[in-house]
Amino acid sequence: MKVLYVCVHNAGRSQMAEAFTNHLARAKGLDVVAESAGTVGGKVLNPMAVEAMAELGISMEGHAPKLLTQEMVEGARVVSMGCGVDAEACPAKFILAEDWELEDPAGQGLEAVRVIRDQIRQRVEQMLSEVGG
Repeated sequence: MKVLYVCVHNAGRSQMAEAFTNHLARAKGLDVVAESAGTVGGKVLNPMAVEAMAELGISMEGHAPKLLTQEMVEGARVVSMGCGVDAEACPAKFILAEDWELEDPAGQGLEAVRVIRDQIRQRVEQMLSEVGG
């Protein structure tokens, strides 16, 4: 199964969800691969998101914001991360997706990003348990 996490800048939430999904799916032996993208695309990853994931031993090395393409959407379970940043660029306006309605970590401190990270992990684990039976 392919999962595509989409947000506006692809710098925080969707990147954490991609990293969690790939890490946890591998650990559970599930045939699930995740990628992420943004409707606008950012320039760099949110350093607080990178740090929050590193605290759990999940590296985001090699990750970079990517712009959403039609090819990415094809055949994927598409999950929008929420539209709190820029409603005009909200992924849910462009593609049929389930929306996790997560707060944006942009500009927030590590404590707030940890809360968002933990919400993402919980949702990823729930999705993988549904997939894995």
